[in-house]
Amino acid sequence: MESLLINRLTTLSHPQRMAVFRLLMRRCPDELPAGEIVEVLQIKASTASVYLAALTQAQLISQRRDGTRLLYTINLDAAREVVMGLFVDCCRGRADLCPPPFSDLLRGLSPIADRTFNVLFVCTGNSARSIFAETILRDLAGDRFTAYSAGTAHRSSLNPLAVDLLRSKGHDVSPLRSKNIEEFHGADAPQMDFVFTVCDHAANEDCPAWPGQPVSGHWGMPDPVKATGTDAQKRLAFHQTYGALRNRITAFTALSFENLSHAALQKHVDDISKITAT
Repeated sequence: MESLLINRLTTLSHPQRMAVFRLLMRRCPDELPAGEIVEVLQIKASTASVYLAALTQAQLISQRRDGTRLLYTINLDAAREVVMGLFVDCCRGRADLCPPPFSDLLRGLSPIADRTFNVLFVCTGNSARSIFAETILRDLAGDRFTAYSAGTAHRSSLNPLAVDLLRSKGHDVSPLRSKNIEEFHGADAPQMDFVFTVCDHAANEDCPAWPGQPVSGHWGMPDPVKATGTDAQKRLAFHQTYGALRNRITAFTALSFENLSHAALQKHVDDISKITAT
């Protein structure tokens, strides 16, 4: 086991191999084609192939063929083994030697207490998908959740079709405004319990870690703002996005938070990402 740990740490010691690993970790449980990895990290395809082969050989990531494409995903078991190898074996099981809050993870987090949770939905523009999610959660379970949304882009505005759809569904749109994610990284910002990315671009970005180790999830879906065709086809794209998000948030709010550990809750959040509008 020690030689395997050293091999994996050696593989991760290369900055760009680590960048690939971190990207796949951020997109967990998604499978990414090699082409998207190349595009996001702005590296040559041949170079990416070498990095992916090394990470696969170290069992840090998994590879699957889908037709002519190779899809890659993080190997969570291996990632856990690296972390546990460092902090459990090297610290000899003494959680007090590990940096907080990791020592809490070694002991196992208790189920989340019965309280109001802060939830942030992140997208690139904060104009449609994240706005939908914020509004749906506020109206479905505003007594148990305080919903926020933000974009990673510095300039954005609410999409008129998104606002019109929310009005047509009976939602109050008066609290909505387009916000940048920096607003939620300040010293006075509310501490988040859950952070969800609802677009691939936002999930791909290497953002600062959130304080308090919130449960995070990637609920990516196509951007309805980019839909083409007739006005009816464009509106349909917004309806489908709204429907998928409503189904996911309905499933999320139905979870028994008081009975779930941090790890179990993370598993449910990952599973919810597969729910569609149908």
